[in-house]
Parts: sequence; C-alpha cells; structure tokens
Amino acid sequence: MKVIVKDNYDEASLEAFKIMKEVVVNKPNAVLGLATGSTPLGLYKNMIEDHKKNGTSYKNITTFNLDEYVGIDRNHPESYYTFMNKNLFSGLDIPAENVHLPYGDTKEDCDAYEKAMEHVQVDIQLLGIGGNGHIGFNEPGTSFDETTHIVELQERTRKDNARFFDNDINQVPTHAITMGIATIMKASKVLLIATGENKADAVKAMIEGPRDTSCPASALQAHKDVVVILDKAAASKLTK
Repeated sequence: MKVIVKDNYDEASLEAFKIMKEVVVNKPNAVLGLATGSTPLGLYKNMIEDHKKNGTSYKNITTFNLDEYVGIDRNHPESYYTFMNKNLFSGLDIPAENVHLPYGDTKEDCDAYEKAMEHVQVDIQLLGIGGNGHIGFNEPGTSFDETTHIVELQERTRKDNARFFDNDINQVPTHAITMGIATIMKASKVLLIATGENKADAVKAMIEGPRDTSCPASALQAHKDVVVILDKAAASKLTK
C-alpha cells in the first residue's frame, strides 16, 4: 500500500488525476471503476479540464460504478446515475453504452451486475472511504468474500449523506446496491482518496489497524497495488 500525503484537497485531487490519466493514456480501452460523493469531484474536474484542453480521449473507455441508492429513480437529482452524468460523463467523449452503474433491489439485479463485469478486468478502481471505514457501501461487518449485493445503510452513513438531501436524514435512502469487497479486490489497481479530519480514524484503521471486517477498507491491505492519497488532515492520526 503506497501512501501519498498532500497539503490539501486540491493537491490530493491533482495527484489522483495524474494516476488516472496515466492509466487512460497507456491503455485507451481501459476499464475504470468509478465512485461518487464529494471526494472524487476534484479528480473529475481535472479529467474534464484535461479532456477539453489536451484532447485526452475516453471514446474507448468502459466504466463500472461502485454503487447506487435503492428506492430512488435513476433521474432523481441525488441518484448516483445523475451525479455521474452531471459531474463527469457529460464533460467527456465516453459513449453512453460504455457506462455501467448498478441498479435495482433484488439478488437478480446484483447477479446481473456481477455478470456484466465477468469478462472484463477493471484496470483501476477509484474509492473513497466512509467515516466508519466503508468502501463502496460495504458497511462494517461486511464479509471480505461478498460480491455485488444489497446493503442496509448504517445510521452514520445516512447522517453523513444527509447533506445531499437538504440535511434531512429521512430523505436519505435506507438501502443501496454496491459492489462487494471481493469484487473491488479483483481490480488490477486501487486508487483511494481521503481528505478531511473526519476521515482520519478510518484511514488509520485501514492502514495501521488489523485486517478486519470492522473496517471494510482494511481488506485493501491484501491487494497487490493500492495507492492511497491523503491530505494532511486525513493523515493526521497515522503514526508512520
């Protein structure tokens, strides 16, 4: 696990962009695993800006997103489908048919998404980390052997995400469909970004704690190629 500490969010986002661009340039038909939330916004802005200024093309890129809420329409303003189109896909030349996001609330929906990834190799999987150590929507206690599944969101996760729903936890969906930890671990490379003091405990548990389901991100300790990019606040509790 390679850990890179930058001064602030913007520098962390730029560092993440350099790694993402390297994958895209070296392999124009790469498969990207993508994430939502506030963490990757800076990275996505850099990707769009670079595409417009330098012509870096995504026309042969394929993407698979980590997760989606259950129980809200795809066109809901806070769905991850809407988020990705607004904050990334609309600014790139990626064909709509190359974009994949999980959707649904049944085991069959989960199996179908897993099957869609069966014959591809994700070249780089982008991750954030929740304050409770979740990756994707894999909450504490999730088995490291889990594939794409439906999960009940913990109250802390819903509280953290209430800021996107008028600060009203009652509007935040109670369930999500998410790639499992085993699915995430199949990626050739993992790129995790964490910024802010509220992520410091989770970052410490991920990097320095035991590999244990109490911190789902600690599963990454067993992955062969992980780059963790932190700002100073998120790295503040690391001892090394």
